[in-house]
Amino acid sequence: RATATMGEATEPSPQAPLAVLSKVELRVSCKHLLDRDTLNKSDPCVLLLMQSQGQWMEVDRSEVIKSNLNPVFAKIFTVDYYFEEVQKLRFEVYDSHGHAGVGTHDDDFLGGMECTVGQIVAQKRVTKPLFLKYGKFAGKSTITVISEEISGNNGYVELAFRAKKLDDKDLFSKSDPFLEIYRIDDDRSEQLVYRTEVVKNNLSPIWEPFKVSLNSLCSCEEKRKLRCVVWDYDSRGKHDFIGEFFTTFEEMQKAMGENKVQWDCMNPKYKIKKRNYKNSGVVVLLDLKIHRVYSFLDYIMGGCQIHFTVAIDFTASNGDPRNSCSLHYINPYQPNEYLKALVAVGEICQDYDSDKKFSALGFGARIPPKYEVSHDFAINFNPDNDECEGIQGVVESYQSCLPKIQLYGPTNVAPIISKVARVAADEERTKEAS
Repeated sequence: RATATMGEATEPSPQAPLAVLSKVELRVSCKHLLDRDTLNKSDPCVLLLMQSQGQWMEVDRSEVIKSNLNPVFAKIFTVDYYFEEVQKLRFEVYDSHGHAGVGTHDDDFLGGMECTVGQIVAQKRVTKPLFLKYGKFAGKSTITVISEEISGNNGYVELAFRAKKLDDKDLFSKSDPFLEIYRIDDDRSEQLVYRTEVVKNNLSPIWEPFKVSLNSLCSCEEKRKLRCVVWDYDSRGKHDFIGEFFTTFEEMQKAMGENKVQWDCMNPKYKIKKRNYKNSGVVVLLDLKIHRVYSFLDYIMGGCQIHFTVAIDFTASNGDPRNSCSLHYINPYQPNEYLKALVAVGEICQDYDSDKKFSALGFGARIPPKYEVSHDFAINFNPDNDECEGIQGVVESYQSCLPKIQLYGPTNVAPIISKVARVAADEERTKEAS
C-alpha cells in the first residue's frame, strides 16, 4: 500500500487492483427456523449478499433443503479476503417454493443476518440470531457461519536424493547422472519442477538437497502424480536416458524422520527386451522437511488477536485547530483529517480485537495542568488507564482533549513506540499473548 503523510494523502490509482490476500470458504447452517408451511416444514435456502458501493449484491445461493428447520447446507460459499477493507456480508434465509424461485414473497423470508468477513475469520465461527424486517427477531432462529482459509502457496519442502548402482552409459568412464522432477498436470502435460546438478563420473551419486514450493511441486495436492527421470549428462545436450519412476508427494512424506523411501529406476525398453531385468539402479529419498509459511490469515484464524493502539500527532506543524486549513480543525459539521483516518483504520482493526478496548495516546503537545511538553500522554488524561471503549470512545476522547492542550513539538514518535513495545513484551512474559 502507498503510505502518505497526513494532509498530503495520495489517491490509489483506479486501475491498480488490490492484491487478493486469500480466499475464504464459508459453511452455513441454521437452527430453529420459522415454519412457514402449513402441511410440512419450511424448505430453506440461503442467499449470500455482499455490499458494493452501498448496494447489496447477490453473490451466490445455497441449495434448497426440503422440509427442515435445522438445515446444514452443503453449499460452500467462497469469498476473497482483503484485510484492509470492511467487507460487509448479508445472509438471507428463505422458504423456497421451487417453481416461484427464492425470495419472491415477503412471507417466504425466514430472516437475515449481517456481519463482516473480518468478524467471521477472527472468530472462525459466528452464530447470530436471524432478524425479520424492522429489526424483529425471527423467533429463536439462529444462523452459524464457519470459515476456513483455502490454503494457497503456504509452504515449501526440502528434499535430499541419492541414487545407487545406476546403469553405466559411458564407455571409458562412469555415467554423469542428474535427476529431473516433473509435475503431471490435469491435462496430462508435464511441468519441470526441479533439475539437480550433475555428479561427474559416479554411479551412486548423492545430489545436493534442494527446496521447492508445495505449489510448484504438486499444486498443493498430495496425490498429484510426479515423474522423476535420471539422465546421464552429455555436454552436447544429447543426454542419455538412464531410467524413470513415478511417485506422489504423499508417498515422499514417508521419508520424514529416520525413514528413507526408495524407487526402482526403470528403463521401459530394457524391461521389454531383457528377461531378467530388475532395474537401472535405485533412487533413494534420504530426507524430506516441510517448511510451512504462514499467511496473515493463518495467524488470525489461529486465534491471534490484534491489539490496536492509536498515537495522535499533536505537533504545531499540523496548524491551529481553529483554522480550517489545520488537520486538527474543529469542524462542527464534519470530521477532520485525523478523525477520518482514525475511523478508517479503527473500523478494520476492531473486528480482530476481542475486548474492543483501544489505547489512545498523544505526543508533541503541552498538556494540563502544568502545560509541560509530553510525547506520551493518554488523551483521556487518565495515566492509569489509557484505554477507550471502541473506536467511538477514541473519537470522543480526541474531541474532548483537543481544546484542552497546546499544539507544540518537536515530532518525537519514539517514546510511544517504545512504550507499546514494552507492553507487548510484558504480555509475552505474563503469557497473556497467545
